[in-house]
Amino acid sequence: MLKTDGINRQLFEKFAVNPGERPLLPPLSPKAQVTLMCRMLSREGWNEHIAGHITVRQPDGSVLTNPWELAWDELRASDIVTIDEDGKVLDSQWNITPAIGLHLQLHKLRPEINVVIHNHAHWSGIWANLQQVPPVHDQAGAYCGVDLPLYNEYEGTFEKNDLSRSAAVALGNAKWALLANHGALVVGKDLRQAHLRVITLEWRCKRAYEVKLAGGAPALPDEVVERLSITDANGFPFCWEAMARRELRDDPSILE
Repeated sequence: MLKTDGINRQLFEKFAVNPGERPLLPPLSPKAQVTLMCRMLSREGWNEHIAGHITVRQPDGSVLTNPWELAWDELRASDIVTIDEDGKVLDSQWNITPAIGLHLQLHKLRPEINVVIHNHAHWSGIWANLQQVPPVHDQAGAYCGVDLPLYNEYEGTFEKNDLSRSAAVALGNAKWALLANHGALVVGKDLRQAHLRVITLEWRCKRAYEVKLAGGAPALPDEVVERLSITDANGFPFCWEAMARRELRDDPSILE
């Protein structure tokens, strides 16, 4: 899931280990990677109690997801649930949220998308409730470009299949979106790409709100944001690993 390609491939091949030949991370199972993602994003503010769900499609077509009953910051690898493409649980006694329908629709509509993440996040949630798209004020908020759609036809949660499909279609080819009066949604080809998008979205929203409270200031012009954005789909080199190491230092039981 954490393969690299594009302009960062040579960087990762050259610096995948430090001068002491120590790997950046221990070997991680797919379920451990999903668990780490949940822990990492919970720390970023995607942590509204037991709300939120991540789905990660596997090469065999099955999907890994977090269980409904557990908060993201308490998950261990053994808690991650495998489901089929229609949402049937394959290997767990845990349940999955009925709202997983939007994820499954997105996976079916967009074969290039292997990761779908939704939560009622802190900073992006503020802008979703304001029903406004936050401007970009700094480099870290510009990592994923300008375009940020606001899906503003709130009709409740996403349990119903027809509503899930309509929402998935409305999102088009977007890499992320604000869901008005609801939360945020991010998709990606893999965990590394999705991680960069989540942390960029939260940083952009946080800085925009802080600037707004301070009295406001001109945003970066769109052309500057696009110039600052990270065009490589693999995201910022080494960031995923650094954030994963932080979680493992705090709680090695994540891998259990």
